[in-house]
Amino acid sequence: MGTIRGLTVSSFLLGAVLSGCNQSPEKNKEIVVMENGNRKVFGTLDKDTVYSYTLQNGKGLKAVISNYGGTLLELWTPDRSGKTGDVILGFDSLAGYLQKGNPYFGALVGRYANRIGNARFSIDGKLYTLAANNNGNTLHGGIKGFDKVIWTVDQVNDSSLALSYTSPDGEEGFPGTMTVKVVYTVTGDNGLKIDYTAVSDKKTPVNLTNHAYFNLSAGNDSTVLQQELTLHASHYTPVNDSLIPTGKIASVKNTPMDFLKPKKVGRDIADVKGGYDLNFVIDKPDSGIALAASVYDEGSGRHMQVWTTQPGVQFYTGNFLDGSLTGRDGKKIVQHGALCLETQHYPDSPNEPSFPNVILGPGQTFHETTVYKFSVK
Repeated sequence: MGTIRGLTVSSFLLGAVLSGCNQSPEKNKEIVVMENGNRKVFGTLDKDTVYSYTLQNGKGLKAVISNYGGTLLELWTPDRSGKTGDVILGFDSLAGYLQKGNPYFGALVGRYANRIGNARFSIDGKLYTLAANNNGNTLHGGIKGFDKVIWTVDQVNDSSLALSYTSPDGEEGFPGTMTVKVVYTVTGDNGLKIDYTAVSDKKTPVNLTNHAYFNLSAGNDSTVLQQELTLHASHYTPVNDSLIPTGKIASVKNTPMDFLKPKKVGRDIADVKGGYDLNFVIDKPDSGIALAASVYDEGSGRHMQVWTTQPGVQFYTGNFLDGSLTGRDGKKIVQHGALCLETQHYPDSPNEPSFPNVILGPGQTFHETTVYKFSVK
């Protein structure tokens, strides 16, 4: 069985860098579904009951995840005084996530995360046309992507949740029946590990990510402009006015995109039209796991590292948040109220042969891992 880009994550490397993060979906067979305890009713959609599941490690890290969209609803982590706070944006109820204006808060995104230019691509000379749901392009899988379906809960315990979804041939215009499994794990060293696996019976593009919006102040600051970001990325993929990559891979040197050293998110944002919404090419020697980004909030002392096997990360500063959405506890969500670090393959890769391969064929396995690891300074 093949593996796209050789994405077999070294268990030695994971064990050395991220203690407790080397459990693969295949090793989770002993987990059983708990009918009580960490499962709660989150709402109903049509005739289906939607649940939330609470995962925690006893060291202050707690994640709440719904089977609707595989959505990360809450993520609680301690500050330097030991007080826990929720460091992602979200809504109080399922209704918030179902509303038309939900900007993918915390959702699992696919079949192809980010954008596909002109809502079409070709495989072996055959043209496939998708829903043009974003300025003539396809965004985050189309009109009804993976963020808007109810996932099957395969396994769950106090610290891990395994979800699966089978996307039928032709769904949103994509070829092939594709089965996806995503495992969320809260690790013993305060990491949230997300492990993605997919197989397909026909050649199809695949790009999976989580769309969490982070504000490490846990609501104390309305924006993230004063938080410090480091991106271990010497290059990025420039885009046109529709946010579709031009095909070039450009250096960040002497540009506002240079976050190689810690820099406040807001320092150069005025020099970036509309704010940051770009794919950064992670500096990594191979397909193994590597440190892609770090965020630090001086007020709370919270520090987040982003480790991933993926080749890119979309840095987005919540440019389209405009105060019209009300988040948890009745708080208005303003522009730059959070940032996203969406680990991914590059946008529009199906139409850019020079970008890393995203075409998953029969007999191959797509496998990527991302860990959001928390500490305090």
